[in-house]
Amino acid sequence: MLEPLKRARLALRMARGAWRVAKDPGRLDEVIAIADDLGETDAFRTILAYTQALPDGPAALADRPRVDLDLPHLRTLPDGSFGREAARFLDERGLDPADLPRRPAGDDHGWLRAHLFETHDLWHVATGFDTDVAGEAGLQAFYLAQFPARLAAILLGIVMLNTFVWKFDEKDARMDAIARGWQLGKQAAPLLGVRWAELWQVPLAEVRARLRLPGAGVTALAA
Repeated sequence: MLEPLKRARLALRMARGAWRVAKDPGRLDEVIAIADDLGETDAFRTILAYTQALPDGPAALADRPRVDLDLPHLRTLPDGSFGREAARFLDERGLDPADLPRRPAGDDHGWLRAHLFETHDLWHVATGFDTDVAGEAGLQAFYLAQFPARLAAILLGIVMLNTFVWKFDEKDARMDAIARGWQLGKQAAPLLGVRWAELWQVPLAEVRARLRLPGAGVTALAA
């Protein structure tokens, strides 16, 4: 339990970061800072408790599988495979896996925080949401439908503020993505703890079928 003064300081710091992201949704550094701050609160412990209650959660927490997005290797895999399409997704958008932090995973809490960072781009690939603001909003809605993701709720609030103040003309695309993400997250199998590294050579369509994501891919990769 955080002391009241520390809780107040965290809340103020997150509010300042949220305002910066609202003005510039590309501020990945601020999003990571908000995630780190939230990871120190009781809100994150509810995610850990949720993971422990999942059918495959205890095994994932015991094994703590890590994800290494080795793009040179993934580019060599067959077209259509999950690994090859993940590499294509990142390459086409000029994304570097190193932009997301690599956290230590010495206990359940640390592993879960690391896992959420390491797998973020793979959730994009599996669900089909792009990395523009609408796509990110859709994925955050998917997160929120899947587990008690306070960070997702914060980021969706930031998107709505950005839309209201600066990008009202993009409201339709963003709201459509949010609605789709929520519905897709409700119908999908739990993605927390999925052993993604074991799926590199599995066709992307099969991965989506296994995860109950048959409607994914509308905003996904080019063929």
